[in-house]
Amino acid sequence: AQLEQFLKSQPEIKAIEKIPGNDFFNETWKIMVRQPLDYADTTKGFFLQRVFVADRGKENAVLLITEGYGANYAASPRYLNELTPMLNSNQICVEHRYFEKSYPDSINWDFLTVANAAADHHAIVELFKKYYSGKWINTGISKGGQTAVYHRTYYPDDVDVTVAYVAPLNFAVEDERHEKFIQNIPGTKDDREKIRLFQIQVLKNRDKIIPKLEEYSKQKNYTFYVSIDEVLDYCVLEFPFAFWQWGKSPAEIPSETAGVDEMFTYLMKVPGPTYFTIQGKEGYLSFFVQAARELGYYAYDSKPLKKYLSIKSAKNYFPKLYLPKDLNIEYVKETALRVKKFIQTTDKEMIFIYGEFDPWSASAFEVPQKPNLLKVVKPRGSHSSRIGNLPPEQKKQVIDKLEEWLKISIAPN
Repeated sequence: AQLEQFLKSQPEIKAIEKIPGNDFFNETWKIMVRQPLDYADTTKGFFLQRVFVADRGKENAVLLITEGYGANYAASPRYLNELTPMLNSNQICVEHRYFEKSYPDSINWDFLTVANAAADHHAIVELFKKYYSGKWINTGISKGGQTAVYHRTYYPDDVDVTVAYVAPLNFAVEDERHEKFIQNIPGTKDDREKIRLFQIQVLKNRDKIIPKLEEYSKQKNYTFYVSIDEVLDYCVLEFPFAFWQWGKSPAEIPSETAGVDEMFTYLMKVPGPTYFTIQGKEGYLSFFVQAARELGYYAYDSKPLKKYLSIKSAKNYFPKLYLPKDLNIEYVKETALRVKKFIQTTDKEMIFIYGEFDPWSASAFEVPQKPNLLKVVKPRGSHSSRIGNLPPEQKKQVIDKLEEWLKISIAPN
């Protein structure tokens, strides 16, 4: 009842609803918090941001999950972040602005900035520090991990510890480090060759695969900003990235002698064309806008497959594939440089977790060797690398740091 009274008494909380939560918690609430569209000028209006508050106790630590996208999953009674039981903490999950239920009534992309998103998180921390008295930890995965680090960069004292999983720091809209990384993933020469041969086989069978892709797209009601020939090219270029990102097994890749059906089915599974569709972008358009403006993305190296592709080059593919024609966004490099400088110079306590084979590790944060920073790279790990699936000695490193910094003891699970 105490938490309920608190939520009801805060003027910026515009809606509260008790929802079924994980049994770990006493109670779980879904709330809508009124936030300025632009913190630099609040006359520009407001939007409602969806936040899930799962309560463990007023004096317990608070785990702040800075989701990079929508947070629908946090409405599930099963949802429990892996850090929550380790820290015996409350759990506050904040949906990112301009995603799912946290969309403004009218879209002005100018307000979708790293600084405004960090200010959203700062406002949530300020709000709940009035109620919770324990330590604060912010965390996120992938884009959410970036978001946690950006929040820490702009508001270093909001939380005590940051745990960022598989978080990239890109320095261009089409950052070229990922392609070099994919071409040199250690100990995988035969696997890389298998991937290359698969790409070539698909492209050599273009005339048979294109009708299948057209039929497949028709069945799914997919439409694209580019021709179907280009869609096939980009599916093939995306293939190695998606393959390594999700830790697929090279044994699954159809052999050179595989039939067209088998090749097509596998290509639709990894990576599939959904990402390149206008429909698939609807939930992600906000991400692509952010990538174009500040977050950056990866480049494709089309040279090795040049003679099989219908496109001349993959340069500047990003706006062509992902942004509506009328949207011209300038990339602002200063944001990434500011974050880089923060990591190089900060005395704040932060943990970074990566997977060795995850292409996003190509643009991993460069973390100096200092007692307040820990970077762990899971051997052969993918984008799914978490504390829970680290090898025992790496898991111990992470837990030791959390215990030391938060002055708690964590029971081994």
